[in-house]
Amino acid sequence: MEHQFWHERWAKKEIGFHEGTVNQYLHDHWPEFAGKSTDTVFVPLCGKAHDMWWLHDRGHPIIGVELSDVACKDFFEEAGEKAMVHPGEPFTRFRHDDLEVWCGDFFQLVPADLHNTRLIYDRAALIALPADMRPRYIDHLTTIIPDDSRILLITLDYDSEEMKGPPFNVSDEEVHRLYGEDYRIEQLLKQDMARDNPFAKRRGLRNGATESVFVLTKRPDA
Repeated sequence: MEHQFWHERWAKKEIGFHEGTVNQYLHDHWPEFAGKSTDTVFVPLCGKAHDMWWLHDRGHPIIGVELSDVACKDFFEEAGEKAMVHPGEPFTRFRHDDLEVWCGDFFQLVPADLHNTRLIYDRAALIALPADMRPRYIDHLTTIIPDDSRILLITLDYDSEEMKGPPFNVSDEEVHRLYGEDYRIEQLLKQDMARDNPFAKRRGLRNGATESVFVLTKRPDA
């Protein structure tokens, strides 16, 4: 999947993966996941997710990374907030208070960029990538986050005959296959997606689509 694909999706507003509200699983499971921590949260492939404002309102500094400059600008404009823009390479950084969205390629991140990050929130990164890109994404994520990091991961699984991604279907088995070597995996929830779910109805999902929530803890020797 090339950069141009995502730039075109955002330019054409073909962003059915954007929820437009705070994710319910984030709301329900973050308190248990983060406890009383106010550590910096890293949000890969963040788009313009409202979740980042929700996390920031709970005291977390935020670093989001997003390829599309349209998404980065919309994120602040739609919230009625102004951002300081710091052009640069490989990232242009949009900043409001201690909430930052870095516009650029996730694969250009290096460990020094995230050295203060301990919490990662992935609702839309893994499922945004086709199967052949997921191992590379996970390898790079494992390289750039600190050893004591934890990930709240939300996935979607469905019959691929009913819908073409993104978002792509990622099974629970694939999560264990992709992450199992470098992470301890705890599944918090697996839930059927109701047929009257707006996303399921819009995309024609009828045959047992599910959503899962995981906590992934990086192994110190990974």
